[in-house]
Amino acid sequence: MSTNKLDQIDHQLLEILQSNAKITNAQLSKEVGLSPAPTLERVKKLEATGIIQSYHAQLDRDKVGLGVTTFVTVTLTGHKKQVTESFVRQINQIPEVIECHHVTGAGDFMLKIISKDISTYQKLMLEKINEIEEVSATSTMVILSTFKESKVLPIP
Repeated sequence: MSTNKLDQIDHQLLEILQSNAKITNAQLSKEVGLSPAPTLERVKKLEATGIIQSYHAQLDRDKVGLGVTTFVTVTLTGHKKQVTESFVRQINQIPEVIECHHVTGAGDFMLKIISKDISTYQKLMLEKINEIEEVSATSTMVILSTFKESKVLPIP
C-alpha cells in the first residue's frame, strides 16, 4: 500500500494514531465515521503493509534525567563501503545516539545524541564516538531550546 492508495479515512486514521496511539478502536471509529470492525480492519492493513511500523511511549527527557541534546556532524576517514558500514555498526551500539543520518554537506553523518549532562556527553564523545577508528572529525551543536518537535508526519 503506497501513499497514492491511501484514502481520506486512512489519512485520518494515521493522523489520529500518530497523536494518540492509545486511543480505543471504538473512539477511533467514531472519529473517522466508520463502525469498529472496518476501522480495525483498516488499522490492521496499515500495520501489515508497514505504513504503521510500531507504537511507542514518548517520554519527557527532563523527567527521566536526560537534560542535554546535541546534534553532532561526523566526518569519516574515507567513503568506502566498509568504512561506512563499520561506522554505522559501531554507532548502533551506542544507546545515547538516538538518530544517525547519512547526509550531504560539511560532514558525512548527523547524529542526534541525548545525555544526562554536559560532562556525560563529553565522556561519551571522548570514550566512544571519537574512539571509532573511522571518525576523522566531529562538530557539535548543543540544543539550547526546542520550540517545535513533532512526532506526527505530514502525510501527503
